[in-house]
Amino acid sequence: MSGTLNKVMLIGHLGDEVKIHYFEGGNCIARFPLATNETYTNRQTGEKVTNTEWHNIVVRNKAAEICEKYLSKGDKVYVEGRLKNRQWQGEDGNMRYTTEVHVQDFTFLSTKKESMANSQQGAGAISQNEPVKSAETPTVHETEEDDDLPF
Repeated sequence: MSGTLNKVMLIGHLGDEVKIHYFEGGNCIARFPLATNETYTNRQTGEKVTNTEWHNIVVRNKAAEICEKYLSKGDKVYVEGRLKNRQWQGEDGNMRYTTEVHVQDFTFLSTKKESMANSQQGAGAISQNEPVKSAETPTVHETEEDDDLPF
């Protein structure tokens, strides 16, 4: 064991649509912003305060295609991965820096439609919206197995 650990686990909402880029070899990369919130009560004013942190999420290859297909702005998702720092020189000649979460595993938790339906039902309103996706969306950590099972 190397004695170090680089692991990030986040649950948040997509701040924009998934943007995907394909490369010549058939590989692809998807990026999207993820918002996480921290809520607390200010002791002096008694006011409820919410702080939002934005995270740059990066997903590669098949997982990227799954994210592009099933995720949209506002959806709630669990991501697990590693922090990576990048630097590059901008068009103005200045060095730019960013920290990204390179995803190794993720799970779709709810869609924006589900979140809105649940909040409307919680307020006593009856929702007549179209049915929303169930929780049967795939997760990346599941691997395809042969169907040679004896049962």
